[in-house]
Amino acid sequence: MEIEKQLRINALAKKQKAEGLTPEEAAEQKALREEYLAEFRANLKNTLDHTVVQEPDGNKIPLNAFRKK
Repeated sequence: MEIEKQLRINALAKKQKAEGLTPEEAAEQKALREEYLAEFRANLKNTLDHTVVQEPDGNKIPLNAFRKK
């Protein structure tokens, strides 16, 4: 997510606490948050898909193999 969008999310959150948001700003805030969360979830999934667990005997097992057990 671009830094400008993150700054806009923060600015809207600050404005919401201080004085409230217009319906247009609330809709923009919701859309930006949904975009941020979708990107966050995709990055987390990618990280977990590439994580391995090393057993004491040295074998490396992909983390997603544990879901199948």
